[in-house]
Amino acid sequence: MRLLVENISTLVGTGIGGKLRLCGSEMSGLNTLDNAWLLADDGRFAAFGGMDDMPPEGLRADVVVDARGGMVLPSWCDPHTHVVYAGSREGEFVDKIRGLSYAEIARRGGGILNSADLLHTLSEDELYAQAMRRVREVMKKGTGCLEIKSGYGLNTADELKMLRVIRRISESVPARIVSTFLGAHAIGRGYGHAEYVDLVVNEMIPEVGRERLADFVDVFCDEGFFTPEDTARILDAAAPWGMRPKIHVDELASIGGLQVGVERGALSVDHLENMREDEFGVLRGSITMPTALPGTSFFLNMPYAPARKMIDSGLPVAVASDYNPGSTPSGDMKFVVSLACIKMRLLPSEAINAATINAACAMGLSADYGSIDVGKVANFFVTEPMPSVDFIPYAYTTPIVSRVFLGGEEIV
Repeated sequence: MRLLVENISTLVGTGIGGKLRLCGSEMSGLNTLDNAWLLADDGRFAAFGGMDDMPPEGLRADVVVDARGGMVLPSWCDPHTHVVYAGSREGEFVDKIRGLSYAEIARRGGGILNSADLLHTLSEDELYAQAMRRVREVMKKGTGCLEIKSGYGLNTADELKMLRVIRRISESVPARIVSTFLGAHAIGRGYGHAEYVDLVVNEMIPEVGRERLADFVDVFCDEGFFTPEDTARILDAAAPWGMRPKIHVDELASIGGLQVGVERGALSVDHLENMREDEFGVLRGSITMPTALPGTSFFLNMPYAPARKMIDSGLPVAVASDYNPGSTPSGDMKFVVSLACIKMRLLPSEAINAATINAACAMGLSADYGSIDVGKVANFFVTEPMPSVDFIPYAYTTPIVSRVFLGGEEIV
């Protein structure tokens, strides 16, 4: 099917030129084309140009969409989520208001363990139904690529249940879904620390690998959770099964997880709220994408990742929602872009690049997603008419998405 979108006020995020990510000062460049048209053919971008230069005979499209003066952006890419979970944890939300920290709630047996207890009671079908509501929600808000983690099972059977649900989601929606095994999210109830790490390495990873349920492996490498030594052991065990690392580091404290991830070729290191500036050098020259989660900082009243300083030092930065029941019950990537500007001092162009091409890179998908380039998958959304691109993060609660297209077809 050939799809033509015309009367676009501004086409945003074009012509990345084969780059898989943007670093440092490159992130402030947001290629745009005013008064534009866009053609998709067989689910991929085929051409674009100015309305004044459209061929007289048109572009022989099967479907013509009038953008009515709205902008067109590449779909948001969200490279860190936990959208497969059971129930909610608003009781802990009240505990936080009363002064308990995330770490204190975890030490009392709450947090991740509460979600694991809830998930254990649900069937796969029930868990799938709950997760699909969240996935549809974020698709409507413009997200076209989504990473989803396990990590609320904390035993072999329930971790596999979560990963099977993620696989079902990937087969059910037009958004691009990637899966991450996060058995090492917390120590499961009834296990000692060493015993649980043994379980992850010796039982969970082989089972996940045999069923080919995960693209990536993650570890919550942080104070009070898993050590750098645990992390190295788990990543090494997952490598023969083809699971590349994408790991939690430096959220609560900097304990060496970033270094372990970079040494093992991690695709991304995520959170970074307590990242030290002397760690910037570890990332420089590596293939690892530092990924900030400003929604977590907002919800937990934590420091924000030093994204401004990272970009100024020449590093790339991606952003993600961290959609989960305990620390970020929101998958709204537009709000993430606003937080990146307001709280991390990114320019709107930098924040949008962090949520598109660099976020796609943090999932290993930027060859096919994250910008409007000929040959890439036609994931994009049309906005309501707006005065400028800067309006997107400025109007931080205003809905802007008018129409969503994934794989060149409209999602209603």
